[in-house]
Order: sequence, then C-alpha cells, then structure tokens
Amino acid sequence: MMRWLFRLALVALIAAGVTVHTPAPLVYRPGEGWTYESIGGAKWRRTRAKDQLEVAQEAFDRKDFKLAYRAARYVVRTWPLSDYAPKAQYLVGRCLEEKHSDEKAFRAYQTLMTKYPKIDSYEDVLERQYTIANRFLAGQWFKLWGVIPFFSSMDKTVKMYEELIKNGPYSKVAPPSQMNIGAAREKQSDFVGAVKAYEKAADKYHDMGTVAPDAIYKAGEAYHKQATTADYDQSVAGKAIATFSDFTTLYPAEPRVAGAQKTILALRTEQARGNYQTARYYEKKRKWEAALIYYNEVLLKDANSTFAEEAKQRIETLKQRVAQQAQNQPAAR
Repeated sequence: MMRWLFRLALVALIAAGVTVHTPAPLVYRPGEGWTYESIGGAKWRRTRAKDQLEVAQEAFDRKDFKLAYRAARYVVRTWPLSDYAPKAQYLVGRCLEEKHSDEKAFRAYQTLMTKYPKIDSYEDVLERQYTIANRFLAGQWFKLWGVIPFFSSMDKTVKMYEELIKNGPYSKVAPPSQMNIGAAREKQSDFVGAVKAYEKAADKYHDMGTVAPDAIYKAGEAYHKQATTADYDQSVAGKAIATFSDFTTLYPAEPRVAGAQKTILALRTEQARGNYQTARYYEKKRKWEAALIYYNEVLLKDANSTFAEEAKQRIETLKQRVAQQAQNQPAAR
C-alpha cells in the first residue's frame, strides 16, 4: 500500500512541477486535435497522400521521430482509404517504438492489423508486437498517462499476446506467444492458468517443431511448482507425475527425459511421505483400518522408499491389532 502511495505522490509532484512552454500557437484541426505549430503554419503538410507520406518517411530516416509521427498520422487521418495509409500507420507505430512508448506502439500496430489486414509487412508487424510484449513479460513497466512508468502487469501482457495470436494464429510468433502466456501466468503464481496455456500450445501447435514437447514439459513443471508450494497437494503431485510420464512416453529421445524421470521419482517419494504421515496420524488416533489404507498407499506410491519399509512393518503390526480387536469384540446376539 505504501508503495502505491509513494508512486501517486511522485506522480503528483512531477505533474505540479511541469512547466508548459508554449512558444507557438495552439491550433485545432478536426480529426487531428490540438497541436503546437510555428508562426506561418505547418510547413510539413502536403496536399497529396503520397507527398505527405514522403515527408513522414524522410523525417523518420533522419531520426526526427516527432515530425515523422505527426506527418504519418496526418496521412492516416486525412486519407484513411488511400493506398498510402497502411504504410503511414506502420510509421506511426515505428515512431512510437523509437520514442519508447511501447504500449502505444503496440496499439498502433493493432490498429494497422485491424484496418489494413492485407498489408505486405504483416509478419514484420507481428514480430514487432511480439518483441514489445516480451519486454513487458521481462518486467518493463506500463506507463501512467502514457508518460510515467508506473506498474508491471502480467494480465495486460497476456492480453497483448492474445491479440497477437488472434492477428496471426499460425504465424511464426504465435506458438512462442502462447507459451509466453504460460510464462506470464507462472510469474503470477497462477499455475492452473499456466498449465492451461501450455496445454493449449501443445494441442494447437502439435505439428510445429518442438512446441508440443516444450509445452508438455512446461506444464509438468507448472504442476510441480504448484505441488511444492506451502500446502502440499497430493492430487496436483499426481497431475505432475502424469504429465511428466506423458512427456517421457511421447518423446523418449528428448534430452529432458532424464530430468523428468528424476522429478517423477522425487514426487512419488513425496507422495509416499505424505501418505505415511497421514497413516501415522490415524494410528495415533487408534483408527487402525484408516491407518492401514494409507500405509498401503505408501507402498503403491513408492515401494522403494524408506517410508515403504517402515510402512510394511506398521502394516504387519496393525493387522495383528485389528485381528485382536475383532476377537475382543463381544459376539453379536
């Protein structure tokens, strides 16, 4: 809470200290909004879309991204149906990227994909969206008011990947985007969401390179992480074992098989330990039959563990107690 209050206070301080310098007139144009322009008008404006796009491209090439952005945006707003509008919208996104306004750049590219889906630079735009989303996955902060870096958000990052996949469901960057949704969910400790994302990747892109084995292995890892959190969950451990077992069966030549098998053994030992502790609890409560059930589970989960040897001894002892208890019961009349 204090962290957020500090950020809000910092934003208020910055806003209060900003001095607005207006050396030029403030001009409003329909469809473009308010802009500051030098006395004598905007010398960068042209009367044809082709000429206006050339202004934008030339400005971009000499790294005058502010002018390139304004000139390109003017093309899109003035001649939205022209042949030059798609390239202009692309330049809008590129300028925003160069100005480190990644979220706005992603939106600009999304607008490009939505309005002009037949553009020649389709794959390039998808890759740029993918690169932007990856930066946010790595921890880059989203900006407040599009200016002040303020917070990271895996939910917003996931939405970026989802939009990207929708734009090109079978593009080169779609499979890694689906995998990165799983990675984003893991960063949130949302292991259920992570598994769903990985399973979707394995199912949808099963015939695309190493996507399926990677996805299945990652799903197993997500289950494993969930199983080893503060509250040990036997059912989740079972899912992790089943997923890693599928991995080793489907991809026996995979280099990670040895690691998966080692994890399976560790999980089974942990399952055996959990059942052993439960059995001991029931034994202390003198509930022999319930204790026997869990001691037998120890043998089923990992017959080679140290818990298994102790479980066998306890089973023999409890069988005698149960039999003796049955003999001591008064005969039913």
